[in-house]
Amino acid sequence: MSKNRGKEGRDDYLFGEVFMQRKIKEAVFDMSFLLERGYGESSSCELVGSRYKLNKRQQQAIKGMSASETAVVHREKTKIPVENLEGTTLIIDGFNQLILLESILSEAYVFKGRDGAYRDLSNLYGTYKSVRQTEKAIEVFAEFFKKYSVLKVVWVFDAPVSNSGRMKTKLTEYANEKGYNWEVIQENNPDKFIVKSNFIGVSSDAWVLDKTKSWTNIIDVLIPENYPFLITC
Repeated sequence: MSKNRGKEGRDDYLFGEVFMQRKIKEAVFDMSFLLERGYGESSSCELVGSRYKLNKRQQQAIKGMSASETAVVHREKTKIPVENLEGTTLIIDGFNQLILLESILSEAYVFKGRDGAYRDLSNLYGTYKSVRQTEKAIEVFAEFFKKYSVLKVVWVFDAPVSNSGRMKTKLTEYANEKGYNWEVIQENNPDKFIVKSNFIGVSSDAWVLDKTKSWTNIIDVLIPENYPFLITC
């Protein structure tokens, strides 16, 4: 089992004081402006990254934080407050949210976007590996669902990703043991599956947030207060 999803070796330098004070707000503003004008995400990020001399990891961070004003307004309009989740069914973007919470529990850098959603810098590369924080992350989610009286939880995982079947088994056994009303499924395209459902989506994927009928921001409640590795714009 991997140690954790914590910071990489140069992250303190890459996202330290200079990045925070001199680059990030301007870079996110510029990229968001380009997105609002209809420029593509990749080309906008490349242009802004070149201007501010950002490496690939820094560019990934500002990409997660940037959003057009139109997108920000839409996502805010469709967001359901966690206080209103009693008796509802949530459909979870499984790896997206699980890895994000694992990263927080590992004290990795996390980035809060203009839309209020949180993103990390982890990449699956076709394979998911549990880490030391996986069990704790599942427990934290379970406590949240119980606290806010969620009726049912549907976890959706990428079927093509290696070990997604193991995660399905892990969550199913955990739910059965605890008596939780969880359904765990694998889909070839979980994003489209989530968007087509009538349930409240839980994801930080921009495409999902733009297409889903409604969503809720669980991580906003679960992230520790004064989390030292949270970067905001």
